[in-house]
Amino acid sequence: MKKIEAIIQPSKLEEVKEALSEIGVSRLTVSDVQGFGRQKGHSEIFKGQEYEIQFIRKVKLEIVVNDDFLEPTINTILKVAKTGEKGQIGDGKIFVLPVEEVIRIRTGEKGPGAV
Repeated sequence: MKKIEAIIQPSKLEEVKEALSEIGVSRLTVSDVQGFGRQKGHSEIFKGQEYEIQFIRKVKLEIVVNDDFLEPTINTILKVAKTGEKGQIGDGKIFVLPVEEVIRIRTGEKGPGAV
């Protein structure tokens, strides 16, 4: 089992969610997050004053999948979350982490069946 953490543009959330549903991935957790990478923030003007925005709003998806769903899930996120044909700085990142155990609270079921 693996945990996929994907940081994506908020505007891509619905598209990614629908595409994942189409390949059979229907369980995910979504969080609003802020951070910066190569974008390093940006400037905005509000009521005539310029403000430096250091953290950029993103969405974090957390998805735990059985090993056979790993590559299709990653490929779907890569395809749908990319801006345009070539992508842009700020499109996001995908992290893959091992999952040692999953336990369904309601039944106590453990392992891949609990995913």
